[in-house]
Amino acid sequence: MTDALALDPEALHFLPLGGSGEIGMNLNLYGCRGKWLMVDLGITFADAGLPGVNVIVPDPAFIEAHAGDLLGLVLTHAHEDHLGAVPYLWPRLRCPIYATPFTAAVLRGKLADAELLDQVPLTEVPRSGRLSLDPFAIEFVSVAHSIPEANALIIRTPFGDVLHTGDWKLDPEPLVGGATDEAALRAAGDRGLLAMICDSTNVLREGESGSEAAVRERLVELVGRCDKGLAVTQFASNIARMASVAHAAQASGRELVLVGRALWRYAAAAQQTGYLDESVRLLREEEGAELRPRDVLYLCTGCQGEPRAAMAGIAADTRRAVKLTTGDTVIFSSKVIPGNERAIVRVHNRLVRRGIAVIAEEDAAVHVSGHPCRDEMARMYRWARPRIAVPVHGEARHLSEHAAFAEQLQVPESVVIGNGDVLRLAPGSPEVVEAVHAGRLAVDGTRLVPPDHASIRARRRLMQNGVVFIALVLDRGGKLVADPNVAAQGIIDTDEDAPARAEVAAAARAAIGALRGAQARDVEAIREAARVTARRALLASHSRRPVIDVQIVRV
Repeated sequence: MTDALALDPEALHFLPLGGSGEIGMNLNLYGCRGKWLMVDLGITFADAGLPGVNVIVPDPAFIEAHAGDLLGLVLTHAHEDHLGAVPYLWPRLRCPIYATPFTAAVLRGKLADAELLDQVPLTEVPRSGRLSLDPFAIEFVSVAHSIPEANALIIRTPFGDVLHTGDWKLDPEPLVGGATDEAALRAAGDRGLLAMICDSTNVLREGESGSEAAVRERLVELVGRCDKGLAVTQFASNIARMASVAHAAQASGRELVLVGRALWRYAAAAQQTGYLDESVRLLREEEGAELRPRDVLYLCTGCQGEPRAAMAGIAADTRRAVKLTTGDTVIFSSKVIPGNERAIVRVHNRLVRRGIAVIAEEDAAVHVSGHPCRDEMARMYRWARPRIAVPVHGEARHLSEHAAFAEQLQVPESVVIGNGDVLRLAPGSPEVVEAVHAGRLAVDGTRLVPPDHASIRARRRLMQNGVVFIALVLDRGGKLVADPNVAAQGIIDTDEDAPARAEVAAAARAAIGALRGAQARDVEAIREAARVTARRALLASHSRRPVIDVQIVRV
């Protein structure tokens, strides 16, 4: 791999640094005549393998090295996996950002939190607007999705036009944000498309993704049946769903209470930009606590079982202002994102054990996807008629199936690439001509570090094997003047604590006593003898290799 590229300036290249071979963390680059255009800059979420880390961002090392040639960042929409990395990575890139009004409103909130709002040059582009960043000309095309103002991009270049779909679907009744602009997509196809860079999320699913209008009808029906306490949890960014929950609350005579910071952030952006009626009455959880359970509908974050989100706290009965009890109902108006199954089931079980009914996607039609299934993808390909299909936004199986599906639809060429692959789109046949570094960075407090950073590895070891602290008090000649003091966390059970600590102390004392000559006076030799001996003792007694910290005090 290389970061020092010598690309043909008389060619058009596509380079994903995130979002190809995975779902989430999108970062896409288009290169032409020595300049780069970035499309989206998103995050993904960490799993238990990265203790202390919640957010992962793409490693921008390649484009950071070429930041002087970066014309700008164009955001397709306001989902976290498309813009969430901006506050973390913009200081490394310092490029102009372009977005439609709703996306810009959401981003401003994030930039304000990061104290970057006055630094970032953010330009609002009107819906269906155009933008010129020579040698690129960009046309925004409205598409339906699970958030307002999702956009496909028609990127015009000297070598042909590229359709970058972003996240999209075909919904005849999206409720908020308008339907996919079929006319603009057909017109692009009629002019001739060099390539389509297309969402692959639901390529394994037959049929169509479904309509938000049908979900609204079902929610009204379900909410109307409930005569006790009620909560709904959803993806915070789904403004159409939020509007449907508000509609259902009003129809059943309930007040709508928002629980969770993310919901308030998206609701504020939606009201600022006209996607959520300002007359919709939104209460805070403290206000809801003053009403009868029958008069409240709680709309909550945490549909994926996130331990810090509102629904996890409600299920554990630790959310002070929101109390559900036996006979109440919780509706999960969301899908299960792969990898979150255990966390979601844990929340479901906690609710059910408390006598609270759970209604999820498998129980009723309370969710539809924001991504196209195969019938919708087929229609898109018939409209666009690209010469080259490049699947993105999917794992390996999705990308491979998408490429095969495109070939079935008579697309002349399809190419499967991964993050870091530099794909020449034109001239000639598409070809991967280089590979650059495409990694991940963990947001670890206030810093960005590789996922295998020493501090994270140490945390992982602590989590898996525990830690032992040994304090040694030595005289000037290196002899112990007191028994070693041993403390342990995460390895020794309470009922066997004293005997196990005594065993480790005895082993350390014996090891130190066996040192002779210069070693007996060498602090580091004493520390190492205590550490190695304690580890051996605990491996023999507990089959564990804990982190061992030896502190020495001289008297």
